[in-house]
Amino acid sequence: MVRVLVLQHIACEPPGAYEDVLLERGATIHRVELDEGEPLPELDGFDAVVAMGGPMSVNDEGEYPWLVDEKRLIRRAAEEGVPFWGACLGVQLLASALGARVYAGTEPEVGMLPVRLTADGSADPVLGTLPTEFTTLQWHGDTFDLPRGAVLLAGSLAYPSQAFRLGRAYGVQFHLEVSVAMAKEWAGVPAYGKYLDRVLGPGSLPRLIQDVAEHEPELRDHGRRMFQAWIDTHVGART
Repeated sequence: MVRVLVLQHIACEPPGAYEDVLLERGATIHRVELDEGEPLPELDGFDAVVAMGGPMSVNDEGEYPWLVDEKRLIRRAAEEGVPFWGACLGVQLLASALGARVYAGTEPEVGMLPVRLTADGSADPVLGTLPTEFTTLQWHGDTFDLPRGAVLLAGSLAYPSQAFRLGRAYGVQFHLEVSVAMAKEWAGVPAYGKYLDRVLGPGSLPRLIQDVAEHEPELRDHGRRMFQAWIDTHVGART
């Protein structure tokens, strides 16, 4: 039985469709709510690590000191070949843990926006299961440099670094795991709601929720396909 460590940074950002796939595969999930002060377990005994999004920056170690230990665990997972999957904040944590710079982009990227695979992405056994260009939900303002030795798998016009891999560690900046219910929960978080109004303008929430609803089947189909390929290629091969 596969045992997966899930790192969450806010209750409303669970793995969504990714978690559905894990449960369907019979995986045992050990969830840690880091923002609630729950302690990190030892990495030993876990077959994979999944890190999700959150409202904080990876650089906010003074305000969130647990980020130091979390990045240490992520770095160890990557170095020891423990399969890792990071989404949004999760990919930024992976980049930071591996020594790359994470910083504010020129402008926030929020909404239903296209992402395009690189040539390496199209050839990748995980990201290559997706179309060359596909629609994603974006909700972030930070970006990252690639860690040394990493392979860029996808990019967008505003943010060229959208996905990368390094060994069995993968990270994606975009969201394919979301449902309409999850998006509504995000918008209900004061920090997220204010961010949305600032970027897209006051009253933009109904329009964004409608866009998510229109694309939800496609998002989750792509998310499930991609995540299943990661499990089959890397988690299954290791176990």
